[in-house]
Amino acid sequence: MKLRRPARRATLVVHVTAAAGWLGLTLGLLALAVAAITTGSAATTEAAARSMKMFADWLVLPLALLTLLSGLLLSLGTPWGLARHRWVYVKFWLTLATTAASAFALRPGLNDTVAAVSAGSPVADPTGLIAGPVVSLSAYLFMTVISVLKPWGLTRRGRKQRDQKMSASTHKPVDAKVMRQTA
Repeated sequence: MKLRRPARRATLVVHVTAAAGWLGLTLGLLALAVAAITTGSAATTEAAARSMKMFADWLVLPLALLTLLSGLLLSLGTPWGLARHRWVYVKFWLTLATTAASAFALRPGLNDTVAAVSAGSPVADPTGLIAGPVVSLSAYLFMTVISVLKPWGLTRRGRKQRDQKMSASTHKPVDAKVMRQTA
């Protein structure tokens, strides 16, 4: 399946917007986590933890899933392919891993933190509160870099597809003697 140009461009806009939103949201979560663990005020700690929970519950998963699905659609509907280029393959698996970590580690951890600070207890695990946003931010920045640089070349599958395409090509080989100079 190959996406037509308008659909490809619209999907690319959705993907970049969702990924940028996810990155920005993670920066916000990091700022809130720093505020929660460095303040001396119980009210500020509770407000920061509740804000983190609200963002995680309402925004993180929708943006993560939108990024994952639009990236998958782009990879399957464009010549980049899902398993043809290493950078696409790495981005897919990192996006899948960070989406799963957001659902199964970040949100439950925030639920526990909010319950603790609401009861008047201090943040039980400050490292755990800040680790999620730090790891996520690192992964998103890495994915952004490889999206721009497109390193590592083709996968084994991509090389095999390229070689099959080259051997099946019906183009006439170029003969240096026949070529004429233009301009």
